[in-house]
Amino acid sequence: MIRALFSAASGMEAQQTNVDNIAHNLANANTVGYKMRRAQFQDLLYQTMVQPGAAAGSQTVVPSGLQIGLGTRVSANEISFAQGSFSSTGNPLDLVIQGRGFFQIRRANGEIAYSRAGQFQMDSDGNIVTGDGDALEPQITVPPEAQSITIGSDGTVSYTLPGQTATQLGGQIQLANFTNPAGLNSIGKNLYAPTDASGEPTIGTPGGQEGIGALLQGYVEQSNVSVVEAFVDLIVSQRAYEANSKVVKAADEMYQQVNNMTR
Repeated sequence: MIRALFSAASGMEAQQTNVDNIAHNLANANTVGYKMRRAQFQDLLYQTMVQPGAAAGSQTVVPSGLQIGLGTRVSANEISFAQGSFSSTGNPLDLVIQGRGFFQIRRANGEIAYSRAGQFQMDSDGNIVTGDGDALEPQITVPPEAQSITIGSDGTVSYTLPGQTATQLGGQIQLANFTNPAGLNSIGKNLYAPTDASGEPTIGTPGGQEGIGALLQGYVEQSNVSVVEAFVDLIVSQRAYEANSKVVKAADEMYQQVNNMTR
């Protein structure tokens, strides 16, 4: 019965973490470039009463054994980088990566972070930056008076100046790719930092030979959270939590019966 209490308690804790994860996904259902996280579970240690394959006689072995599990835990909440739907904005500085890849963002501390959110703006110097003022890497500068800003599928940024018909080149956007993007570290503000699990970034041209996706101008990538699936997962997790709480109650009643045996 003690095992039942602790196993059920571990199940309740695991489902609470799962609900927290689902709540975070739902809270970011409308966050541009957000990638949902999916909780993964592992069973805990086992108490072995009879080892499977142990000798049962001089010429026979135990076929299955007797092992009592001690519950579960949340082992990870892996990021799903499935492509989100595209939403047209008409803003020439809004970009979508069609496929694999990340925008490179130069943070205020000088470090490079990575993002799928392609909502960009221009600062007072004409630099293309994020909503937090962090510059796109490599730095792209467009004169404030520039007109008809065009960003090609290969990341080439061009524009025209008033009174001129010739197109000016403003630079080329480079994207990063990772062998294991699920190993990236989420640091908030739609940014990721590389880790030993993700590997080092591979820098390349959008739509090039490195397997990096092409760019699409005037669109943003919506969150890949499915609200319907999230609510279904929430119901399943809630029912699992309820079932574990009933096990705790049943074990408590069994203890109560044992305590009343001497009365």
